[in-house]
Amino acid sequence: MKLFGKKKETKSCCCGGNCTSETMQNAESKKQEQGIKILGSGCAKCMELEKATRTAISELQLDYEIAHVTDFAEIASYGVMSTPALVLNGEVISYGKVLTVDEVKALLSK
Repeated sequence: MKLFGKKKETKSCCCGGNCTSETMQNAESKKQEQGIKILGSGCAKCMELEKATRTAISELQLDYEIAHVTDFAEIASYGVMSTPALVLNGEVISYGKVLTVDEVKALLSK
């Protein structure tokens, strides 16, 4: 009987083990899309972040569309492990907390 035997390591990825070149290209192309994305399950915190982002966009007079990503496999492809997250032009600029309007304005004006 092994008490301290080595555990069998399993590796998993964002596509659930179905890694093909096509699925990887689709994930990468979605990450390169321009605009603002909110990553999360659609909970109340995600909605608060969306409201703050919409307010900041209107105050800065920017022309961005806001998209939602609720698929956790796609969220993981961004490298985000805690939601909600805010993505600008394929780059994660905030994750794990709800930003205020002023914080979103500061991030968008950079």
